[in-house]
Amino acid sequence: MAARVRVEITGEGPVLVYGATDIVTPDGDTVRSDRAVTALCTCRRSRRFPLCDTSHRNRQRRSRTEEHS
Repeated sequence: MAARVRVEITGEGPVLVYGATDIVTPDGDTVRSDRAVTALCTCRRSRRFPLCDTSHRNRQRRSRTEEHS
């Protein structure tokens, strides 16, 4: 039986995945992470997407109404 992986949704920041993981991107590529904790970008501002590089800290998040304008 495979070890359980813990996923933490942080709210305003990245999704944290505890344990080694494979991430499949929308275009079908696979990104492998063997880190103890992997931060996944949820704001799409990361230059290393799907991995979070903390770019969200430097920019103000747009509201949902601004995103659809």
